[in-house]
Amino acid sequence: MAERREHWRGRPQFLLAAIGSAVGLGNIWRFPYVAYANGGGAFLIPYFVALLTAGIPLMMLEYALGVRMQAGPPVAFGRIKKGLEWVGWWSILAAFVIITYYAVIMAWCWNYLYHSFTLAWGADAKDFFYSNVLQLSKGSGELGNPVMGIVIGLLLTWVVVYWIIHKGIGRVGKVVMATVPIPIILIAILVIRGITLPGAAEGLNFYLTPDFSRLLDPHVWLAAYGQIFFSLSLAMGIMIVYASYLPKRSDVTNNAFITSFANCGTSFFAGFAIFSTLGYLAHTTGVDISEVARAGPGLAFVTIPTAISKLPVAAAFFGVIFFLTLLTLAVDSLFSLVEADVTAVMDKWGFNRQRVTFVICLIAFIIGLLVFSSQAGLYWLDIVDRWVNNYGLAAIGLAEVIVIGYIFGAKSFRKFINSVSEVKVGVWWDIMIMVVTPIILGATIVLSFYQEFTKPYGGYPTWARISGGWAVVVAIVILSFVLMLKKARGRRKTQAKMPQKARGKGGKRR
Repeated sequence: MAERREHWRGRPQFLLAAIGSAVGLGNIWRFPYVAYANGGGAFLIPYFVALLTAGIPLMMLEYALGVRMQAGPPVAFGRIKKGLEWVGWWSILAAFVIITYYAVIMAWCWNYLYHSFTLAWGADAKDFFYSNVLQLSKGSGELGNPVMGIVIGLLLTWVVVYWIIHKGIGRVGKVVMATVPIPIILIAILVIRGITLPGAAEGLNFYLTPDFSRLLDPHVWLAAYGQIFFSLSLAMGIMIVYASYLPKRSDVTNNAFITSFANCGTSFFAGFAIFSTLGYLAHTTGVDISEVARAGPGLAFVTIPTAISKLPVAAAFFGVIFFLTLLTLAVDSLFSLVEADVTAVMDKWGFNRQRVTFVICLIAFIIGLLVFSSQAGLYWLDIVDRWVNNYGLAAIGLAEVIVIGYIFGAKSFRKFINSVSEVKVGVWWDIMIMVVTPIILGATIVLSFYQEFTKPYGGYPTWARISGGWAVVVAIVILSFVLMLKKARGRRKTQAKMPQKARGKGGKRR
């Protein structure tokens, strides 16, 4: 007889964990720039359309799958139909690749938290980041040596992650009670500081001024769907795993709405902190704000530190606040990715949690040490992240909606969602899962292919894009089938049926 599955100690723990996973570094360094670059305030229209037509329906799908199957993605998909387990392993392996470099970004944050006390980057934050912190080489082919400061931060990161999850969901639930509210409070502090700075109004106008003409551009709509899809931690196995630790009759729709709106609200709110600060930087340097606005690591580790160093009062304090915010945002996302991998292995083979957690953390640490902590680490991080997100996660999401929409049946799946949820969903959910989301994800993949072959990404050499991009994506798919074919322990079943009848009045909701 299988062991009883561990459960969250209440719905608040689950929701905080799910929100913590969804709200990550992208909320700070990606959403504000994507909004600005795609119509400013007008971008909120396609953004919320994407949330309602793709983000929330997919969130419901993953929550419902986890709740009903009480298992991580591989076993869950295997229970839908024999031979589909590989779809679950696909998402788990993609999550593993992500943790190998996401932990390195956390290592950068540890370094900057330390340097914030003295504002060590001085007047040239760009040179400090690329030359001192990363010790960046001239190209992807020059790996060089692991950078000691990053290695120390990476080791610290994995020690923290192991400590959080090796005891199970019980400890995770306790941790998120602190790590999720803290960054929200810190972002609020940064917003208050930002909007009181000279030039803040210019930055906010730059962020929010609507350009409704951009709504006619299909690329803007694809950008909105892409931002929603990736910012909600979908197709990484996380939400299926977290939901699998809920009781079998737990509410799906309310939880999906709460998680999704909390994530998107945080993204929008964070934009006020970022662009008010950018407005101040443009004001003090005399440079147009369009020249200081950027996305990604350059924003977090060059532009914002430059602005912080120019603050008239308590610059070091706000430097510490900013990088502590990044750390607390990153850690919830990172350990949720690791938890997805750990749960998948435990579900199929029944291995000891502590050992599985240690092995996964160790392997990820070694890869991060040898590749992403090297002097060429930023190049490889950029390449792998681009391919795993644009071709890996989008394709996994497409596979999920095809399996649920066409193989299992969207109508039958919706009946289960309604049988356990207070807020019922109608046939619109079927349409989103069977038509709208597949078209959007398919278009995203096709557009990415087109852009790659017409204008190769980043100017990287072909061998680097093949080995760090295409080879990784293909290897994930192949290994997914290998893991599916590896036999589970005999007592563990791989098949189960969804309930045919809706829940009666006596069922409990959580």
